[in-house]
Amino acid sequence: MIPALNPLVLSLKESATLAVNIEACKMRKQGTEVYHFGFGESPFPVSEPIQSALRENCHQNHYLPTRGLPELCEAVATFYKNEYGHKFTASDVFIGPGSKELIFQTIYLMEGPLLVPAPSWVSYGPQAALRGKTIVPIETKRDNNYKITPEELDKACYRLGQSQKLLILNNPNNPTGCVYTDEEMAELAAICRAYHIVVISDEIYAMIDFTQKKQSSMHHYYPEGTIVSGGLSKSFSAGGYRLGVLLVPEELGLLKQALKSIISETYSSVSAPIQYAALKAYSEFESIRSHIKTCSEIHCCASTYLHKRCIQMNLNCPKPDGAFYLFPDFENYRTKLKRSGIVTGPQLSRHLLENIHVAILPASDFYLPATHLGVRMASVDYDGAAVLRNWPGADNFSDQHIDKFFPNLKKGADVLQQFLESL
Repeated sequence: MIPALNPLVLSLKESATLAVNIEACKMRKQGTEVYHFGFGESPFPVSEPIQSALRENCHQNHYLPTRGLPELCEAVATFYKNEYGHKFTASDVFIGPGSKELIFQTIYLMEGPLLVPAPSWVSYGPQAALRGKTIVPIETKRDNNYKITPEELDKACYRLGQSQKLLILNNPNNPTGCVYTDEEMAELAAICRAYHIVVISDEIYAMIDFTQKKQSSMHHYYPEGTIVSGGLSKSFSAGGYRLGVLLVPEELGLLKQALKSIISETYSSVSAPIQYAALKAYSEFESIRSHIKTCSEIHCCASTYLHKRCIQMNLNCPKPDGAFYLFPDFENYRTKLKRSGIVTGPQLSRHLLENIHVAILPASDFYLPATHLGVRMASVDYDGAAVLRNWPGADNFSDQHIDKFFPNLKKGADVLQQFLESL
């Protein structure tokens, strides 16, 4: 029997990040040494206070309110106010099974095309495609660290006319590690307000910011039109907990009503024990602040090391200021790669995985042309627990620690450098 499927689903493929992780893990199980730059999962253990809260609440077996545990909603609103100056109340907060799902629900409910700076996270476009939305990638420039400019946003909005538009802005950014400044965010906000754009501000990496400044957010400059998303997966190193948060301003009250309805008809509510664990994370953040800060320091050191290696390899690569990704390109090797029959990013990524066992993702997975020779590298292929136990502090970290703390990152960079030198 051949089932008839929704035609909007037939064009989708498995998420690129999940697919490369599955393939790399399969190769490792078969005994192949793989240098895994393809998957962005924080390598650190969940902090003990959160683990304890989960253990203590494993008996919680009742459905919780659709929007989330009321105490958790209150704690999330307070956390975002204290840490980032966001002005939300508990009634603006939604708890979901990962920010990925909450972003999808929002895209599904909102009318209008989706504007996506290119490069951006792989799943935004496919989520919009499931709704049948027009997806408008706005290609950015390496010289501007792949950050969208007001001029680029204005030009795209003007072409689309006066209908409602959605913009997703990820800061700090996956896949580039770039971080927007206050000035850049204020200029973008002026364009968003002029065109009445609804913004989804994906702030899942907000606490992994190497600039030592308070994270800049579109919500600071355009609060009436900005939805903020976050969760436990990245900064809290709890991807498997699958808990995300969405904060919707009062001015978008109609969306809040719609979210309550669609949640009640889909996932109903997030696992109760997980919500109680999240309550500990958000309501008693001081108990884990030091842990989060140390993890961010280690992310910074790992990213800085890989960036240095990329530059030594003559790859074009903006210095990452946050998250745990880099976005180098191989344009300086285009002629040599062409001699080996490699003219596209997907060909390059496949060749590197099959021949030198380096797992990376091509720029085309992030809305850039297939011929773009950019790739995304994640800087998290190391034993986070072991690094935490022996971490000397960022001030005492040096290249002498690389072999001990980040052996896979070093080996992977060595193998990649040898490949480029052999071209």
